[in-house]
Amino acid sequence: MTLSDRLAPRPADASWELPAESIAVKIRWFGLVVGLLLANFAVAAESRGPLNAILSFGLAFTLLDTAAFRTGRVFLRDQPLLVSGMEAVYIGLLCEFEAGPASPFRFYYLLSLICCAVRYAPRVTFVTCGLDGLSYAVVFAVADPAARDASLFVLTLVILAWVTWAAAAMARLLRGASENLRELNDALRENQTQLESRIAERTRDLEDSQAQVLHQEKMAAFGLLAAGIAHEVGNPLTSISAVVQILERRETDTYTRDKLQLLAPELSRIQTILRELIGFSRPASDLRGRVAVEDVVTEALRIAKFYKGGKNRQIVAEVQRELPVFQGVRDQFVQVVFNLVLNAIDATAKGGRIEVRASHADGTLRLTVTDDGSGIAPEHLARLFRPYFTTKSHGTGLGLFVIRRIVEAHGGTANVESVVGRGTTFVVALPVAATVAMPVESTEAPA
Repeated sequence: MTLSDRLAPRPADASWELPAESIAVKIRWFGLVVGLLLANFAVAAESRGPLNAILSFGLAFTLLDTAAFRTGRVFLRDQPLLVSGMEAVYIGLLCEFEAGPASPFRFYYLLSLICCAVRYAPRVTFVTCGLDGLSYAVVFAVADPAARDASLFVLTLVILAWVTWAAAAMARLLRGASENLRELNDALRENQTQLESRIAERTRDLEDSQAQVLHQEKMAAFGLLAAGIAHEVGNPLTSISAVVQILERRETDTYTRDKLQLLAPELSRIQTILRELIGFSRPASDLRGRVAVEDVVTEALRIAKFYKGGKNRQIVAEVQRELPVFQGVRDQFVQVVFNLVLNAIDATAKGGRIEVRASHADGTLRLTVTDDGSGIAPEHLARLFRPYFTTKSHGTGLGLFVIRRIVEAHGGTANVESVVGRGTTFVVALPVAATVAMPVESTEAPA
């Protein structure tokens, strides 16, 4: 490593470099303008040519320095001693061709020290002070003995040392203040980012809560509607059933008796449907208990068969034997399976196949609902469980959101796998706290 490399600014000073270079460029232009005025209006005519020639080199260096600064760079950044040496020779020549040690150009040594102090580390400034002192000493040594003033020489060296110390201390103070300000700005930006993140998180939580409340209100309204329909249909159905039973007890011809016998099972079927609607419309319980996957799947499919299009799909349930029960809210998981099956029905065409499978491995219950529909576009997968996002024209965008909230509240996960044109699989994974085996047969959902 060279001496210049050791004296060059550390990488931590990078934020200070361009502001410091801006000061140095302004000082150089100031010194150049003053020098041109002195060389052309305040010195003897025979000295103007050499001085203007020397100042032209200063103009070229200043132009290069300015051009580099305009592009966001520092001219000769990694060669501080080269710059200090050139400036010492440059100022010494100006003094020599003007009036020797007493030349006003000797004050350029001060400008050189100030530029060095704001650009580089303090140790570079002290080395520059030594080079400037050596340059001035050479000017003093080669000057006419009659023009030598020892007191002026010593005073100039003292001023150079004092300015070096003061400029280095001031630059160190400014650089420290700049670094502290940068750290404060970084901390402020970090706090701002954290605050924005927390606000976004709270906003999402609020949206999720609002979505869940809205979904609960819709389900409650649907439950009231189902209960009302069941009640309104149940009363006249009871009357019809009573009339049919009366007619069955009377003597009738064979044709009428056969027709009445056809009515009885149909009336029983309607009554079964009404009981299922009433059961589905009852207020959901939030009490956790032991839940059997087979019961959940069976009830959900029994309700889903009344959904439009359900009879035109082949819905198959394959539940693994001896599955353990899990701790949870039974009604909520009936809703989970029910919503997933309805989505699968919507995603498939007539004659499509929907498979509901349940299995157990490594302490985890795995429930999947697979359809052979059109699949989900990749750009939609990441947003699928967000509230109010839906790909269906008649959807609310709350079904999958509620499913994930229910599953996660039970310590599980809900994910989706889909291939466009081949179908979609929703996967619900739940931890099993108590592995109590439940003997289960593979079943096929009733049409």
